[in-house]
Amino acid sequence: MELVVFDLDGTLLNRESAISGYTRDTLKRLSRAGIAYTVATGRTLHGARDLLEGHGFLLPQAFKNGVVIYNPSLGRYSRQYLLTQDEIRHVLEAFISQSITPFLFTIEPGERHAVYHAPLQTRAEERLADMFRGDRDLPVLPISELPADADIANVSALGPEPGIRAVVDTVADEPGLIAYMGTAIEDQQLCWVDIHHHAGTKGDAVNCLKSELGLERVICFGDSDNDLSMFAAADEAYAPANAKAEVLAAANAVIGHHDEDGIARFLRERFDL
Repeated sequence: MELVVFDLDGTLLNRESAISGYTRDTLKRLSRAGIAYTVATGRTLHGARDLLEGHGFLLPQAFKNGVVIYNPSLGRYSRQYLLTQDEIRHVLEAFISQSITPFLFTIEPGERHAVYHAPLQTRAEERLADMFRGDRDLPVLPISELPADADIANVSALGPEPGIRAVVDTVADEPGLIAYMGTAIEDQQLCWVDIHHHAGTKGDAVNCLKSELGLERVICFGDSDNDLSMFAAADEAYAPANAKAEVLAAANAVIGHHDEDGIARFLRERFDL
C-alpha cells in the first residue's frame, strides 16, 4: 500500500490558506478509494486542526516539520523532539546579539500550544505576532508568562537577512539543532527562520509513519526547503509550480500551481479518481 503525504501551506492549501472545494472533493475520493493520506507541515497541531477537521485525516500527522507526530485516534503525541535548556539558551543569545525578537513555540500539559516572545521591536514582528494569533489561532504571550513546565518545540523569528543569517551561522555548531530560513513573502527585505531539533524533520517523520503503518511506498508533495528531507525519504516526490527552485529540482515532476488545485488534479489522474 501507498501513503500520500501533503505539505499544507503553498501545497495542499490555496492562497487563502484553505482547502478548496475541488481539493475537498478529491480527498473524499481518496478516502473512498482506500488510499491512505496524511500531512507533514510546519504548522502546529493547533494551527492545523480546524483546517484538517472533516477531511478524512485520520492517520498520524507530523507537525512542526516533524518535531512532533500526533495520533488522532489516541488524542495525543506519539513522538516529540524537544529542545534542551542549553540549546534554548544558545538560540536566545544568538537572537539577542542581532536585536531580533525570538518567538518560542511551546507544548504544554493537555496538548496546549502557545507562543511566547520577548518585547517586540519592529512593525514586522508585530505583524508576525498578529499572524500567529489570527491565521494560526495560537495564544501569543510575553515571555515573562512562560510556564516553568512548558516544553519548547522550536524557536522562530522574522528579521533582516544579515541578522537572520548570523543567527543561523551562530547555532550551526549545535549538533542537536537544525535551522531553516527563507525570504518572507510579505517583505522581500526580511527573512524568516525556524530552529528545532535536528531529528525533527519531515523526512524522519515520513520514515517513522511508513514503518508504524506498515506501508510500502510514500508519495509526497511539498514546496519549500523544509520539504527536501521528505522528498529524499519518499519513493515519489512532486512539487507544485510555485515551489522553490531547489524543490522543483529535487522533485520527480512539477505539477500544477497550489492555487489552481494542482495537487488535487494530479491525484485524480494518478489514481483514476
